[in-house]
Amino acid sequence: MPFVTVGTENSAPIDLYYEDHGAGQPIVLIHGFPFNGATWEKMSGPLLAAGYRVITYDRRGYGSSAQPASGYDYDTFAADLDVLMTELDLRNAILVGHSMGTGEVTRYLGAYGSDRVDRAVLMAPLAPFLLKTADNPEGVEKSMFEGFQQAIIADRFAYLTQFCDAFFNASENRGKLVSDEAYHAHWQIGAQASAKGTHDSVDAWQTDFRGDLPNIDVPVLIIQGDKDNVLPYPKTGQRLVNMLSDAKLVTLKGAPHGTPWTHPTEVNNALMEFIGKPSMATA
Repeated sequence: MPFVTVGTENSAPIDLYYEDHGAGQPIVLIHGFPFNGATWEKMSGPLLAAGYRVITYDRRGYGSSAQPASGYDYDTFAADLDVLMTELDLRNAILVGHSMGTGEVTRYLGAYGSDRVDRAVLMAPLAPFLLKTADNPEGVEKSMFEGFQQAIIADRFAYLTQFCDAFFNASENRGKLVSDEAYHAHWQIGAQASAKGTHDSVDAWQTDFRGDLPNIDVPVLIIQGDKDNVLPYPKTGQRLVNMLSDAKLVTLKGAPHGTPWTHPTEVNNALMEFIGKPSMATA
């Protein structure tokens, strides 16, 4: 199993698990909360078949990566991504984030620039700024985030059920766009995450990315369902597209938050159209 070390905690290394398959132009897939790189399987297969080099990794605290007690903020997450990009010496890379993973993409481009990046894809983005403040009245009340954290402390596993219900819009899509087995598999992946990381990640969702946006100088594709019950479409993707210099928004009608699983054909088609014809992958 390949790992990259991004730091230490006391006597133990903080290692991130990653997978690196294929050849050609590299695509880095960054997963959403509270899952891991395995949830990209409906994207990674077609990308490999199209001739791309596909890299997935588990964020600190999640999947097979280390579970330290700290570092669940986007400055650290972006620094972790920078270590991976540097260690693998990725060039002309396409960064693809879903949900929480869009925060790494946004902060990385804002802080580290685009020397290693060709373009970016944000699926169900966190940006521009999810928290409601005096200068961000479009945001979500802080009490909602506090309620999430209280629920995680009280019974993290019950909270995961509530989250998976919202992630998939389960009342509409369970047994149709998501099987019971896939629903339970996502729940199980989430249950294996760090309890503290799960709790602290809610703080990270409240990050203000508005300062990063002017530094993003690569083309950006935004993909989001207009029935996203985790990151509301009008407060995120619909706002964000007008705040970037070179961005396109693809709206998936009636789709939930978890589109990489529920709408893989539509997502893959939009992604392939944006990154170029498959023959370009090995150019």
